[in-house]
Amino acid sequence: MAEAALRTERLSKHFGGLVAVNDVSLEFFSDQIHAVIGPNGAGKTTLTSLLSGDLPCTSGGIYLDGEDIAGLPADRISQRGVGRSYQKTNIFLPFTVFENCRIAAQSRLPSSMRFFRPALAYLDVRREAERALAAVGLEHRAEEPAATLSHGEQRQLEIAMTLATRPRVLLLDEPLAGMGGEESARMVDLLLKLKQGHAMLLVEHDMDAVFALADRLTVMVDGRVLESGTPEAIRASAAVQEAYLGVEEPQA
Repeated sequence: MAEAALRTERLSKHFGGLVAVNDVSLEFFSDQIHAVIGPNGAGKTTLTSLLSGDLPCTSGGIYLDGEDIAGLPADRISQRGVGRSYQKTNIFLPFTVFENCRIAAQSRLPSSMRFFRPALAYLDVRREAERALAAVGLEHRAEEPAATLSHGEQRQLEIAMTLATRPRVLLLDEPLAGMGGEESARMVDLLLKLKQGHAMLLVEHDMDAVFALADRLTVMVDGRVLESGTPEAIRASAAVQEAYLGVEEPQA
């Protein structure tokens, strides 16, 4: 079996006396969507923040292609090929759609903080931004302000900004949140397309989308992994039904 692109070993995060993530060991493989579900407060977003470097872990290891990256700051983890989207859309609303992607692509330049050369002079950066917009289907909106996009399109733009950094691992925190049926269907199609060439962690509450997308499912409760396996195994698990999915009442 191929080596996991990203894995954790006994990963934990404490906030004083609160244990938000407790002894979590998981593996994320390329060309797979690994969904992490659970009730509010289960530790899903905290886990994502540990993997992206937005939060330091209390103990345990995080391994990217076999290299322990636990303790590295978020910018260095991003440079190593981990991209993240957030629960709340995180884009530059006054800038155009293209400018948002160009800024993300420019972060990969060794000279990204040198300001005496016009940003548009970097042809490779422009091409990366254009490629990322095409990947999410927003190339026709490139010159429009990001503020004019619908909610679903803004979520697509945030994913495009992540893609512009050429990540190997995608950490997506509730990408379907707040969407209607049509926008959700478009996002599901997009994520299925992006699965190729990426290891994807998906945190999502839309169970229809989760079961349509996930190759593997992990259920977290109170910071711990309750169960991890195929979607079919998780759906059939009595422990998961009791803790999260709900147990159907018997018919009279």
